[in-house]
Amino acid sequence: MEFLNEFMMPAVFGICLCTGYTIKKWIADVDNKYIPGIVAALGVFLSIWCSGWEISPEAILSGLISGLSSTGMHQMFKQFIKDETG
Repeated sequence: MEFLNEFMMPAVFGICLCTGYTIKKWIADVDNKYIPGIVAALGVFLSIWCSGWEISPEAILSGLISGLSSTGMHQMFKQFIKDETG
């Protein structure tokens, strides 16, 4: 799993994290089960954009890892906050 770290793109991760949070908090019509798919697709789009519109397996993987890990980070942070307050 360590080798996946080289595909993480911090800017894409941050944008996806903020987008997922915004969708969850302010767009009530979107079911939570769709958020990982939305941020994964956004991550792929942003990764391809950052690579100069070159579609490659590396760009797709970077986008997927960055987008989906933002969902995991949100859940981990949510659990951390819950433990601190509870």
